[in-house]
Amino acid sequence: MTLRSLKLSIALIICGCAHSRNATVDSSTNPAVEAAETSITESSETLEDVSHLVAPAGFEAVDEAAQQSGVEIIPTVEERSPSVPEIQESEAPEWWGVGNEAVLLEHVIASVYQSYPLLESALYSRTIAAGEQLAASGAFDLKLKAASENGPTGFYQTYRQSVGLVQPIYHGGEAFAGYRIGRGDFQPWYLERQTNGSGEFKAGLAVPLARNRDIDSRRADLWRSNYGRQLVEPDIQAQLIGFVQEASYIYWTWVAAGENVRIADRVLQLAMDRTERISRQVEEGLLDPPELTDNLRLVAERRGKLADAERKFQQTAIKLSLYYRDLNGAPLVPSPKSLPAFPDPLLTAPESLNSDIQIALEQRPEMYVLNMIRRQLDVDYAESQNDLRPNIDAVVAGSQDIGEPTSSKNDKGQFELDASIFVDVPLQRRKAQGKMQAIQAKIAQLSAKRRLTEDKIVTDVQSAYAGLVSAYEQVQQAQEAVEYAEDLARRERLNFEQGASDLLKVTLREQYAAEAAAKVVDARLLYFQTQADYRAALAQDRLP
Repeated sequence: MTLRSLKLSIALIICGCAHSRNATVDSSTNPAVEAAETSITESSETLEDVSHLVAPAGFEAVDEAAQQSGVEIIPTVEERSPSVPEIQESEAPEWWGVGNEAVLLEHVIASVYQSYPLLESALYSRTIAAGEQLAASGAFDLKLKAASENGPTGFYQTYRQSVGLVQPIYHGGEAFAGYRIGRGDFQPWYLERQTNGSGEFKAGLAVPLARNRDIDSRRADLWRSNYGRQLVEPDIQAQLIGFVQEASYIYWTWVAAGENVRIADRVLQLAMDRTERISRQVEEGLLDPPELTDNLRLVAERRGKLADAERKFQQTAIKLSLYYRDLNGAPLVPSPKSLPAFPDPLLTAPESLNSDIQIALEQRPEMYVLNMIRRQLDVDYAESQNDLRPNIDAVVAGSQDIGEPTSSKNDKGQFELDASIFVDVPLQRRKAQGKMQAIQAKIAQLSAKRRLTEDKIVTDVQSAYAGLVSAYEQVQQAQEAVEYAEDLARRERLNFEQGASDLLKVTLREQYAAEAAAKVVDARLLYFQTQADYRAALAQDRLP
């Protein structure tokens, strides 16, 4: 499984399942809406109650409430996840840099966690999502309203000024309060616009009784933005998995390149050690001069191969520096002295495969994406069901004029209380029904995609495990083959020294031994790269 395939699968899931967001229902009949409501606020009736849940500094309250309501939050690194060494400033010189200390895979992975620029870039998506959630909470902002309406000319000259505050309530409706003053000569049919000398104070409350009581567009947008913020985490995890996988591939390629340098240097030394001995034998007349010339040719050829192996080794070290960085994020090119040897491969126990599949199903970011998209669709469905209900709003308002009466009857001097009911009933309700039908189909689509995603995850783990077992067997067989090849080359060199063989046979035996050693390196490289695939298939890498 590669980074491209993992990111593509997540992108397809998101794009294929999250299209429209214009529909919703009674949260009492929809547990997902209740969970979303709880994840945003518990007993929040004012904007102040909501604002602390959508503050940009971490959203701790949202996470806690969401966990209590059953919303799946990506957990911290579990016991199954590999340990990532913490990079401390005082400990850095021990293994960061280009010194003699061996650079291990866990060091490179720790560098990816701490300093890899693309991971840092991915983490900024959290801030973007937090900003979008904060923007959605703006629907509950306290609003200031003011007006100045004047008619300075004409038969009736009037002057009206007003200022007030409107506070949307999280559980539906709004509270309002204000002050107005109306002066001048008002039309007889507009005398309610006139106030006593010092104006009128007014306050009231509007409460929905049916539609918009348990959910409305403002709360639905806020809940969806909360789930959208959580959708950022699987994308970050998917990128982290890919970065670690790529870094592991490059790391083991670097180790393999170093092993190939050692092989090339070893066979070169064998030819160089033979040169002096052959030269002495030629001088003594025991060997013909072409034997020396042939061996010198062999030395030159092997020096060329060593130079090529060193070039590849240096290039892979430079590539590794993209992932291996210091505490400030500067790339570090590891020195040849920091090259470790290939560790011995270990065979994963077959009985652990089933448990690893379950771990992958729990930890893979694709599954988390599907869970969050399902919750967003539940909110959409609840909102569309809410649109089926009639608008029944109750409004209660009280007003009191103060100051000098504007009429001899002082008809505005007493406290006034108004109570009203407003009803708006959609008859055909085709808009809401159409939304519900579309969302139900999307939920069915999501269920089918979930089944396929689960099958793909199982296939990824099984395929990676099969590759791991095969690579382990290749290492064992290649190691056995190189032992035979080395033994034959050693015997041929002994025969050559005793005059029972010639340089051609020795050269061929050494070549076979070098090729066998190179195959061992290739087999080990394949094994550890497959091990990186298995780690990625299990989604063992995640940020706290």
